[in-house]
Amino acid sequence: MVDLVSTLTRLLLKVGIVAFLANEVRGLVLAGPVLYAMYRAGGTWMAVWLGFCALAGIAISVLAPIWVARKFKLLPLRAA
Repeated sequence: MVDLVSTLTRLLLKVGIVAFLANEVRGLVLAGPVLYAMYRAGGTWMAVWLGFCALAGIAISVLAPIWVARKFKLLPLRAA
């Protein structure tokens, strides 16, 4: 029984790590077009502001689930 729990825990940890990395890659993919559009717009203040707002939205969509999971004690505060 202990072997089963250990194997399941190891599997869930690996799946969690893969999901975390996929979430970070998603953030980079979403940020790419925003940064390119800012470059093409010539860096005007409006382009910079819109880019900042878009990147802040992406950051919130990546960080909010982590914050909520910690609030509900689904994720440890630090790795042991």
